Amino acid sequence: MIELTKTGIDGLDEILNGGIVKNSTTLVSGNPGAGKSILGLQFIYNGVDQFDEKGIYLSFEENEKDLREAAESIGFDKWPDYVESGDIKVYDKQVLLRENDFSSSLELLLDDLEDDEYDRLVLDSLAMFELFFETEREKRTYLLKFTDILRENELTTLMTNEQGAVFPDTEIGLENYLTDGNIYLIQTPTDSGVNRYLWVAKMRKQNIETDIYPMEIDWGGINVHENASAFSMMGEGDSPI
Repeated sequence: MIELTKTGIDGLDEILNGGIVKNSTTLVSGNPGAGKSILGLQFIYNGVDQFDEKGIYLSFEENEKDLREAAESIGFDKWPDYVESGDIKVYDKQVLLRENDFSSSLELLLDDLEDDEYDRLVLDSLAMFELFFETEREKRTYLLKFTDILRENELTTLMTNEQGAVFPDTEIGLENYLTDGNIYLIQTPTDSGVNRYLWVAKMRKQNIETDIYPMEIDWGGINVHENASAFSMMGEGDSPI
């Protein structure tokens, strides 16, 4: 029986047929403003708030104050309390980028990563994480080492990944090989703003719904609508229906 970790995100757990596989690593990709960081905040917050599962949030892009304000701005009012109590452990960019090499930063994290107290982890973002490394080989070595440590310590992990294109770049990169699942957040411009969509492209060991679903970001975070969108993955030059 495969154990699942519920995200607590309306609609997403249904698409995943119950949640994310426990102790897996899932890549969350999208262009700027698509909602990647919000999904990560929501995953960690819901873990504590709904499921009594403590979480670690690693941010290479924001400081702790910015993260707190982002969480509170979408209704995660108890975020500061959970951080103060240790239910949520935040490592922000000021801590993670203090050292010039990843080995030193990893030493800071190991005690918490090896602590049985924590069940969930978010790394935001992979693009900034990779700036530690000068060569592709070094990046591959440390990313493999890090994902192995996460699995060994039974952490269910989301890693965010920046994409420049509106439509998902489905080219298979290193991070795709090292992760168990791929979730894409898509936003397309309209006359009145943007339409948002979520696509679960891959999830190992799991039967999932692979349609593209409309989503909203509102008070309380992300909400995924379970009615499949008419939107489909299209070739270059096409436009959404």
